[in-house]
Amino acid sequence: MGMTMSQKILAAHAGLDHVEAGQLIEASLDLVLGNDVTAPVAINEFEKCGAKGVFSQDKIALVMDHFTPNKDIKAAEQTLKVRRFANQYDILNYFDVGRMGIEHALLPEQGLVGPGSLVIGADSHTCTYGALGAFSTGVGSTDMCAGMMTGKAWFKVPGALKFTLTGKPAQWVSGKDVILHIIGMIGVDGALYQSMEFAGDGLQYLSIDDRLCIANMAIEAGAKNGIFPVDDVTRAYCNGRFQGTPVEYAADEDAVYEKEYVIDLSALRPTVAFPHLPENTRTIDNVGQVKIDQVVIGSCTNGRLSDLRIAANLLKGKKVAKNVRCIVFPGTQTIYLDAMREGLVEAFIQAGAVVSTPTCGPCLGGHMGILAAGERAVSTTNRNFVGRMGHVDSEVYLASPAVAAASAVTGYITDPAEVSGIGRREHQ
Repeated sequence: MGMTMSQKILAAHAGLDHVEAGQLIEASLDLVLGNDVTAPVAINEFEKCGAKGVFSQDKIALVMDHFTPNKDIKAAEQTLKVRRFANQYDILNYFDVGRMGIEHALLPEQGLVGPGSLVIGADSHTCTYGALGAFSTGVGSTDMCAGMMTGKAWFKVPGALKFTLTGKPAQWVSGKDVILHIIGMIGVDGALYQSMEFAGDGLQYLSIDDRLCIANMAIEAGAKNGIFPVDDVTRAYCNGRFQGTPVEYAADEDAVYEKEYVIDLSALRPTVAFPHLPENTRTIDNVGQVKIDQVVIGSCTNGRLSDLRIAANLLKGKKVAKNVRCIVFPGTQTIYLDAMREGLVEAFIQAGAVVSTPTCGPCLGGHMGILAAGERAVSTTNRNFVGRMGHVDSEVYLASPAVAAASAVTGYITDPAEVSGIGRREHQ
């Protein structure tokens, strides 16, 4: 019986020739990740158990991104705890104000993750790095603590679902639309504790940014991880960037998948997830007239430079609609700087948007964009649960940067083709 990509990576890191779904293994880690919300809990456990040191100074990443710059005293104290820990143990990959970025945009950019890596992180969207051919998954803070101490973690080997992507997506259809379509198709528990493994000739049309977005939201289908095969697109991104030694794994021809899906990318349309679950999807043609109060463009899902380019090009020369707040937050400081150099930040500000330093704040209703009761937001983030971005009586609609920017201009959820002046027939 053959193995999937994920199973091969787990087997290699466990020192085993073969693993099967459901098997319990202990595997060596290439990176352990924590942030300003989850790392303090792990540090508390680290100190309670009397640990004397970390397993590696360069295989731990601590990223202050959720409530930074600090929004209140508690956030400041949490960050201080992590900062002191990083200094005490000489953690090399500590990122704070000035060096900060949203962790799942920052780590690929910095070359800390790459093909063949095994990564755990005390954040559910750690599954993002599967876009680069890594096995990465979210864990609890106690597992993070154990990982920092020992460099190892226990795993139950996941089974897998195979998604074969064919065809070329039309203009305005991006990775966000692909993953929203998939979640709408299989549900928020459709991949529960499974590996979502992607294949097919349609992959050639998905950029690294598309793949990072898709892998990021694998958790929204209940998956243990999402993973893409390593190809020329991956290599072009990682070459000269990835600090480790890339190892390329490919699924065996006789790998076992619990289910297989074939998705024609050319048939997809811009897709929106209605409240209050990512599975409540509709294509842009079936949205109706949904008035909005706020637009959020950014996050670990869609805060990369390509996302900002799409949004800025739609907003350039236009104005954000009256009574709509448009908040843009780049994924990292580097992306922010590149956006400035390209004139994207100027386009946002002239349109009436506000551009924030990188932070997770608005995504989780933490700061910098909280919704009041009855307000609606279109957001390029990854979750739209009840109260996710503020009051429990507010609503969040998940969409791509193109749909979000178009909606900011009109004041209601809008097909980007309407704002760009390019009809559907023309851009296919």
